[in-house]
Amino acid sequence: MAAKKPAGKRVGSGGRGKKALEGKGPTPKAEERHWYREGKKPGRPSTRGAKRPTRQDGPSGPDVVCGKNPVVEALRAGVPASQITMGQRLQRDQRVVDILEMARKKNIPITEATAPELDRLAGTDVVHQGIILTVPAYRYQDPMDVAERALDRVAQRLSGRSHALLVAADGVTDPRNLGAIVRSTAAFGGSGVIVPKRRSVGVTPAVWKTSAGQLSHAPVAQASNLTHTLKALQERGYFVVGLAGDNATPVGEAELGDVPIVLVVGAEGAGLSRLVRETCDMVVSIPLDPKTESLNASVATGIALYEIDRQKRAAND
Repeated sequence: MAAKKPAGKRVGSGGRGKKALEGKGPTPKAEERHWYREGKKPGRPSTRGAKRPTRQDGPSGPDVVCGKNPVVEALRAGVPASQITMGQRLQRDQRVVDILEMARKKNIPITEATAPELDRLAGTDVVHQGIILTVPAYRYQDPMDVAERALDRVAQRLSGRSHALLVAADGVTDPRNLGAIVRSTAAFGGSGVIVPKRRSVGVTPAVWKTSAGQLSHAPVAQASNLTHTLKALQERGYFVVGLAGDNATPVGEAELGDVPIVLVVGAEGAGLSRLVRETCDMVVSIPLDPKTESLNASVATGIALYEIDRQKRAAND
């Protein structure tokens, strides 16, 4: 292997690269650049950096029902609507004709939109079939206001029951379950349903549909903290009864006909949360055949409400 030669003296450039090493100086100001013009160019304003409008769901904005059959069913079920948006080249089959007729009778505005506008309104990966029903955001009530009105109705003998009745849904996330709970609450003389703001479904078109229009009779109230709300209701005279699937007192053996009741039902599988269960004055269960592990949350609520209503009617006789 050949040995490396010792490095010799390097020959300089004679100052020929001095200018390149000096750089280009400070960055010029905008007004010093050749393309700068004071004032904006007239015409359409720039939208660079601006966010495209997107649909918002729940309490912060309107919700939507997409597709011909869902829109027909929603309108027939009495779901409130603020607008119907249709594609500009939508083929008018019988379902579309039915939608237009119901919209005319209900005085619902109808607008046309392009396919990209419909896609943006429907949301990601949602099939809209060229027609979308916009449902206004539901206005949730205050739990204590609902509780006070329930007590007033009983005092004025407007409810036909001896004591007030409310339902609280702890962590119910299925809209069909919530809709069925609202429907059962109204059917058995309840004055409203309380849901927590977090970790719970809100009022969606599916809730409206499943409730069969009973939200006007049993409105939904939102609680920032369900445990604190239940404690406030206890101070107001309500007896808080939790519904569980374990070895609690059978609902038929509990005396629930002589006090204002808040029936608290948990999500199917998870049941009542720990803090909510500890807040309850009593926990009851529905006796089941050993081969059946549990009931759907809305089914269990309906059974418990029937028993509570039976006792309240007996106390009123």
